[in-house]
Formats: sequence, C-alpha cells, structure tokens
Amino acid sequence: MEIFYIVLLIFFGLLFLVAELVLLPGVSIGALLALVCYGSSVYLAFRDFGTGAGILVIVIILVLSLVATVISLRAKTWQRFSLKQEIRSSSTPVMPAEELQVGDRGVTLSRLSPMGKVEIGGRTYEAKSLGAYVDPQRDIEVVGFENFSVIVKTIK
Repeated sequence: MEIFYIVLLIFFGLLFLVAELVLLPGVSIGALLALVCYGSSVYLAFRDFGTGAGILVIVIILVLSLVATVISLRAKTWQRFSLKQEIRSSSTPVMPAEELQVGDRGVTLSRLSPMGKVEIGGRTYEAKSLGAYVDPQRDIEVVGFENFSVIVKTIK
C-alpha cells in the first residue's frame, strides 16, 4: 500500500509541476505543491523501504520532472489548444470628420436611441442623433462630429 502512496504523490507532483509551467507561471503555488508531493514521496520511500528505494525514487522524480518540463515547454505540445483565429477587424482607423463633411447624407442601419449605426457613402459609422429616436432605414444628414461619432439629423 505504501508503494501506491509513493506513486500517487509522484503523479500529483508531476501534475503540479506541469500546472506551474503551463498554467500558473510565476505564481509558484504549483511549484510548492510539487515540492511537497515530491518530498513526501521521498520521505515515505526512505522510511518504508530503505536507502536504496529512497535514492531510486529521487532518480525517478528527477527523470520524470525533466521529461515533463521538456514536453510542457515544447511549442507543438500546446499548439492544438492555442487560438488560431485571426482578428481582421479594427476600430475606426480615422476620425469620421476626415472622411465626411457636414451635409453628407446616408441611412440609419440600426435604431438611433440616441446612438446607433449609420451608413454614409458605403461605410458604416457610429452616429448620434440630435434629439429624438430615429428608426432604422431612415434618411439622415450629417450635422457635425463628436470624437469618433457622427452627429446626424433626420431628413424630412
């Protein structure tokens, strides 16, 4: 039964070591727990089976820890878990005031209450209405600019 506990402690020590290397780098909780597990297994081996078994457990721990470290730190090991999707969108690269002029006309894409989306000249902008709510698919006219928003009013 003692061998089972020694093997179990070595297994948990490896688990904590890999967690420290991959999931919790710099936190040291995993490393401390791994050292506690390793130390406990070495202590049990020396106490229950003698010096030869204790040294064998130390060698096994060193070899398994080295193998786990090398495998954990290889780039290809965790590549299948990593995000591969590229983000191709971005925020508005330029101020709308650089692309639009007061008096340009467009249509609302969403309800302006008072903020929403408008399309002017084939491009989508964040817009703010003057006053009341504006329903989707209504004609609007640019009356000004505020930060990255276009200020619009409805055309009657």
